[in-house]
Amino acid sequence: MAAVQGGMVDAKDEADIKTEPASDGFGNNHANDSRLLSESPGSSAAAGNSKPAAGAPEDQQTLLAVLQFLRKNKLSESAEILRREAGLPEEVLDPKGADSAGSGLGGSADVDGGDASALLSRVTVPAPGGAKAPTKAGEDQPDVNVVLSAYSQQGDPALYQVYYNGLKKFIESVLDCHRAELSQVFYPLFVHMYLELVYNNHESEAKAFFERFSGDQECYYEDDLRILSGLTKKEHMRGNETLLDFRTSKFVLRISRDSYQLLKRHLQERQNNQIWNIIQEHLYIDIFDGMPRSKSQIDAMSGSLAGEAKREANKAKVYYGLLKEPEIELPLDDEDEEAENEEGKPKKKKPKKDSAGSKSKKQDPNAPSQTRIPLPELKDSDKLDKIMYMKESTKRIRLGPDNLPSICFYTFLNAYQGLTAVDVTDDSSLIAGGFADSTVRVWSVTPKKLRKVKTAADLNLIDKESDDVLERIMDDKTASESKCLYGHTGPVYGISFSPDRNYLLSSSEDGSVRLWSLLTFTCLVGYKGHNYPVWDTQFSPYGYYFVSGGHDRVARLWATDHHQPLRIFAGHLADVTCSRFHPNANYVATGSSDRAIRLWDVLTGNCVRILTGHKGPVHALAFSPNGKFLASGATDGRVLLWDIGHGLMVGELKGHTDTIYSLRFSRDGEILASGSMDNTVRLWDATKAFDDLETDDFTAATGHIHLQDNSQELLLGTYMTKSTPVIHLHFTRRNLLLAAGAYNP
Repeated sequence: MAAVQGGMVDAKDEADIKTEPASDGFGNNHANDSRLLSESPGSSAAAGNSKPAAGAPEDQQTLLAVLQFLRKNKLSESAEILRREAGLPEEVLDPKGADSAGSGLGGSADVDGGDASALLSRVTVPAPGGAKAPTKAGEDQPDVNVVLSAYSQQGDPALYQVYYNGLKKFIESVLDCHRAELSQVFYPLFVHMYLELVYNNHESEAKAFFERFSGDQECYYEDDLRILSGLTKKEHMRGNETLLDFRTSKFVLRISRDSYQLLKRHLQERQNNQIWNIIQEHLYIDIFDGMPRSKSQIDAMSGSLAGEAKREANKAKVYYGLLKEPEIELPLDDEDEEAENEEGKPKKKKPKKDSAGSKSKKQDPNAPSQTRIPLPELKDSDKLDKIMYMKESTKRIRLGPDNLPSICFYTFLNAYQGLTAVDVTDDSSLIAGGFADSTVRVWSVTPKKLRKVKTAADLNLIDKESDDVLERIMDDKTASESKCLYGHTGPVYGISFSPDRNYLLSSSEDGSVRLWSLLTFTCLVGYKGHNYPVWDTQFSPYGYYFVSGGHDRVARLWATDHHQPLRIFAGHLADVTCSRFHPNANYVATGSSDRAIRLWDVLTGNCVRILTGHKGPVHALAFSPNGKFLASGATDGRVLLWDIGHGLMVGELKGHTDTIYSLRFSRDGEILASGSMDNTVRLWDATKAFDDLETDDFTAATGHIHLQDNSQELLLGTYMTKSTPVIHLHFTRRNLLLAAGAYNP
């Protein structure tokens, strides 16, 4: 016999339940898996022979809304079974009434707090002429969802501690191999049981429940629990963001099949409806076959606001390879010609240049097609810059454990206006800072001063056919070492130079992203799409596209010549704090305060990777130069390394004692530099961290990862500042490391 919703089913019914290949109630599809309940949340009330009383207004509202939903989706048999088991009259399923079921749901009436009889009349009153009244797509969903997701009363509130404590004792008594996996259930159950008590106005019971069990939760949920402790009345729950997260998204737990069967059997035997209903409605159990995971393996992947990522979320193919570089012939400069005449040195140099060129001629099998997303054509100035880049790369220093980079630190003194963001151009000629007083300042790092284009009257006097016309249009009279850009009306939190150094992006608390011309030092466009502060913005490696992320929980993809976003990347449960383009510009990575990292496909707008493991808001991201790996840093002081192709964590670097604000790979990817609020720059051996990986052994199917605790082996050096938090890092084309921050007296 199997216990279902407080009632019993006979042997025949039990056989039917076990053989039906559908959802197991945890949100999973396992055709060969026996099921605890036969239907999805809401309709599960009909599974048992016991007939729930439909007298309470909230119960009636829920049942009628479910009936309405089933009829609308042409699930007549299910609706009839539910009506019969709930003891409702046949008039409820009147065909004419059912036809009009959707007609009233688009209104503004509050179903959750409305009168049951009013809802009943909306279900049964037919539309004029008996025809179905047309409704706009999606209009009828919210009201039904409000009813289904509301925390309904599930019994004696005084017993909630008994239920939770009973499950806790059971999990503590199972074998060690299962205990770690089943312990994942504690936190989401605790949150939802507490919210259920608050929602039903049991304030004293809720407070007692919170005080007794909040100390048992993992330490990385402290911030969430502090917010939760402030929700003590039903009125506090309206519009609360944290509550909205828990009610609208299912908490994902990854559990082995053996552990799952243990939990299911326990709930069957105890007939624990309160816990079962919460698991069914608010949790998603992602079951895998194989050995249960250890405590360390689970801890490595947990910590996100919504639990771990479903395995399906990381199975999409990602084209992480680099795009084929355009073929540009590298002309010999004067030094090379002289050397060739004297000693024939370029014979040694030429193979380097040719090898660099031949590398770009081979198409990477993991790379997207050149035309997958439209990219801007190379201008003559871009080709000249490419040539300069190739020349610089021939003089690049090869870094490694025995050859660490020199570090040049730019300290912003007297930055009482609060330095909030820094960026350096790719050729390291300009540095820009964003400040809390809403200004953006640009400095020249080279002896060359900043000049802007002459006025229109002066430009008319210039000979446009002269060879040095580009030099003549610049005004030497206004040349200075720095320029200040005014326009934002709030602190500037993110800045980014365009690859061609002609433009600068800035994002601000005022909700806008501004595009500045570095030829006129004026604002060209103000992009307004975010309604709240914009924490970060980043140019694409090829220019033209840029991404922004902010407090509204979404990242937006823009093109410089469009005032509306091209894509909106929605999925994070909290602020999008940082964003980075993949080197091939086909993907965007975003880090969030929900402690998760997401990878978005620029072409489709889909989320193709969800990476969980950080225990605090993510503030730094960096792709390796080959596009295969991603490094992330957060307030937990850890640097996590990810394999993009498999969507798995492959390394953990521990050593920082405060928030990591900047990560950067050296130009060839041998060294990873991390800058932190603990006033240090640390260098890590990226080559060793990634070369030791055997990607063929990755078992993404089971979710098992074995992280080596080799942070000290990979740490190549720690460099301390006197009292300057490191908020930006940049490797020059020759692999000199530049760092920047504001002195904190």
